[in-house]
Order: sequence, then C-alpha cells, then structure tokens
Amino acid sequence: MLKTLTVENFALIENVAVEFGAGLNILTGETGAGKSILIEALGAILGKKIGAGKIRKGSDFLRVEAIFSDGLSVARKVSRTGKNFCTLDGRPITLAQLKKIGAQLLDTHDQNKNLELLREEKIYELLDDEKISDELKNFQRLYRELNAAKRRLEKKFSARAENLERLDFLRWQEQEISSAHLKPDEDEKLDAEIKKLSHAEKIAEHVQESAQLLNDGDFDILTALARVEKNLSDVARFDDKLNPARKLLEDAEIFLREACDEIRDYAESLDFSPERLDRLQARADEIFKLKKKYGASVNEILLRLEKIRSDIAAAENFDTDAEDLKKSVDALERETKSSAEKILKLRRAAAKILSDKIEAEIRQLGMTRAQFEIVVEPVEIFSGNGADTADILFCANVGEEKFSLSKIVSGGELSRIALAIKTVTKISAATLVFDEIDAGLGGVTARTVAQAVKKISRSRQVLCITHLPQIAGTADVHLQITKAEVDGRTLTKVRRLNDEERVEEIARMASGEISPASMKNAAEIISSAKKI
Repeated sequence: MLKTLTVENFALIENVAVEFGAGLNILTGETGAGKSILIEALGAILGKKIGAGKIRKGSDFLRVEAIFSDGLSVARKVSRTGKNFCTLDGRPITLAQLKKIGAQLLDTHDQNKNLELLREEKIYELLDDEKISDELKNFQRLYRELNAAKRRLEKKFSARAENLERLDFLRWQEQEISSAHLKPDEDEKLDAEIKKLSHAEKIAEHVQESAQLLNDGDFDILTALARVEKNLSDVARFDDKLNPARKLLEDAEIFLREACDEIRDYAESLDFSPERLDRLQARADEIFKLKKKYGASVNEILLRLEKIRSDIAAAENFDTDAEDLKKSVDALERETKSSAEKILKLRRAAAKILSDKIEAEIRQLGMTRAQFEIVVEPVEIFSGNGADTADILFCANVGEEKFSLSKIVSGGELSRIALAIKTVTKISAATLVFDEIDAGLGGVTARTVAQAVKKISRSRQVLCITHLPQIAGTADVHLQITKAEVDGRTLTKVRRLNDEERVEEIARMASGEISPASMKNAAEIISSAKKI
C-alpha cells in the first residue's frame, strides 16, 4: 500500500508530500489544478518516460519518492540533461528494474491503459490461470523443440545436393587410395630397399673384402688366430698362466667364424637387379603423390582412408538420417498440436466463465442490455501463445450483433468495461490507480461506478481521480488538489480534507458553488454513499 508520495519540481508542483490511507483515496479539484500531474508523478515511479521538459521552471531537477506500508522506498530523479537516477531503499537501480518493481506495486488505469485491454496479449492474461499457464509452458517447450527440429530438417534437405557432390568426391578419394594397395610402414621399407639397391656395388665390394680378410688366403684373420692359439697351447705345456688368454681367443674364433658365415650368406643373397630398382622407384613415386594429398606417411594415409570410409558411410546414410529427422518433426508436431488443443479447450472454458461474470458487472454499471463475450478461436499456425486467437466481442444494445470491442466501443464504455474487468479479476498490485474512470458518466450510472470502485477498495488500496460527486462521496480519504499563484508563480498544492471540508468540496463539484442547498445536497450524497 502506498503511504506517502513526495514530489519536487514537477511541472506546477514545487514541493508536495501526499499521505494516502487504506481503502478508497479520492482526488478532486478543478480542471487544470494538477490532478493529472500527480498521476504523472506516480508514473515516474512506474518507470514511465519522464523528460526534462517536466522539470519546474528555475529548477535543475525533478524528484519523486514513494514510500509504501512495508517501509519500501522507491525514488527517481531526472536532471536537466535528461539523466535518470533511480533508487530502491537508497540503493541505485536501473530504469528497467524500476519498471519491473513499479508494476508489482502500482496498477494504473487511464484511457491509454484501458486501450491495452483490447490487445490479444492482455486478453490471454485475463484467461490464463495456473492450469493454463502450466500447459502453456509445456506447449512452449514443445514449440521450441519443433522449431529447432524443423530448422535441422530444412538444413538437411538444403544440403542434399552438396552431400551428393561430397559423396562422389569421397568415393573418388577412397578409390585412389585403395587402388594403391598400401601396406603399413611400406614407405619406410621401400626407402630402405631402394637405398640398398642404389649402393649394391659398393656393398658387394666391402662384403667381399671383409670375407677375404676373415678367411681367405694364408694371412687371413682366422688363419692367424689359429696360429696364435697353437703357439699358446705350446706355451701351456711349460706355463699355464696364458690359459685364460688362450680361452678368450677360442671364444673369439667361434664368434668370428659365425660372423664370417653371416657375411658369406649375405654375399650370396646379393641380387642386384636394375629392373627391380626401377620398379621400387616407380612405387616410391606413386606413394609420394599420395603423401602430397593425404598424409606425410603411408600410415597417415591409411588412417585418412579409414576416415574417408567413415565419411562415406555417413553420407550414404544421409537420406536415412533425413527420414528419421522428418519422423521426429512429425511426432513433435503432433505433440505440439495436442498441447495447443488442450490450451484452446481450457481457454474457451475460462472465457465462458469470465465473460458471464464481466457481463453481469457491466450491466450493474449502467449498461443493462450490454452483451460481452471473450471468444477464443483456433488458427492453423502455431505461435508462442498456442494455436488460437482471442478477441472481445461487445454490444451495448439488445438485438444488435456483437462486434470486436476495439472497433465499436466509446471511451466512456471502455472505462466501465475496464472497471468491470478489474472488479471480477485478480489484481496483482497492492495499489490500483484510476484516472478519470468516470469520463462521460452521470446520474444512476455514476452511482453504480462508485459502487464498483468502492467494492474493489475493500481488498485493495484505490487511488481515484474523479469529477463526479457520487464517486467522491464514497471516499475513505479525500484529497483536494488546488492551484494558486504565489509571488508570480503558479503552484499546485494537495491537502487532506476533514468531514466538513469534504461536504464543501462535494457541494462545489455538484453545483459549482457553495450554498445552503448545495451543502445539503452534498451531505445527502455522502450519507447515501455510506450505504454502499
């Protein structure tokens, strides 16, 4: 509940602190006194656009502060440069945060706000209870998944031609590598053999010479070694100290003979063939060309071949994947449609109940023959709100066809319809503000509107600007707004009226003058209002 509103340097207001009370707070005053300025100041707390043009002449800034019953303080300051400074309990907040907080604290209704009721989003807000909201969340989840799946499918189909082209290229690569019949480490073995054959003559020369030195002729190593062994055997007959040396020589002879055998075998295996070298070099050239395309070694090329074959398998499964994705889209579409149909059914049921209640309230507000209906119709295309569209149909007279409220309703009728809607629907904000809810009303209708406003004020604090004495008479707190000239400057002031002052103000509102007759009439209006 709003306790106080302090306004500084706002248009005609220099410095005003207004104290509000529980229940119905009525604001009255002559035209031009500044009632709407006070509502604009409240709008500043709601985060509405307030330009530097609203700053009082001669001041550098305007400031508005609202204090609520729980001690919460919300303030906004606007400088000549247009810069906004907003605070919550003295702590800085952004203008976006102020808008969010303000919407929870105050609910304002003026001609512009009433027109918002005609928007489809606002109609859904009236209809969508907890059950509908839960199903709507489920629908929106499915709707997001459906759209994502459709995008994937569309991308899949658009890539079909590209996939076929890529598949042909992959198959060509696979054929090029496969036809080479590569073996692991083949390039290393090939290089080693080419190196060997390229130096075959020199290898043969060295092998032959080595064999001759080991065991060929009178002075080869093995012959010389045998002589040394014989000499040491002769020595051993006289002194055995060289027996270890002789044993080492015997072992050495064994190793040398094994080496000699291997060298002879190697020499016999040498088969230098220029034709084979040509074949090996041709093979090496073939592998070199593949390396330039697919990898630095045969092993890398073989790994690349595995990857290409895997890619071919994936590309060949393209149509299967697309078909699976299409089935997923169809399944999601059925689920989404089913959820949308549930929402439609729930909304239609809610619309029937709410329409009957609002229509009954509208008739109590003076439009006794009015017909009011919220209609919800299915549509083919999904949206974030489901697969339906909502509108309000209205007719003020019996026997006439109902048309969309946005096309036929007058400002006065719309005000009463908005009041009826607020009377029967849940109000989230603790304070409800009505600006000129009585526009174009009078007589019995004014009294019924007063009853409706009073009814709302039983559970919520209501701030209401009015020109009608019938509504003013129902006030729990009556605030008078006046305009005066002080030192050549116009000032707007706000004061709370006592019982006697209320009678005078209502007398002025009813007849335009203060007289015994008007005072008596005003007293009767207040007395009658107490019965509401």
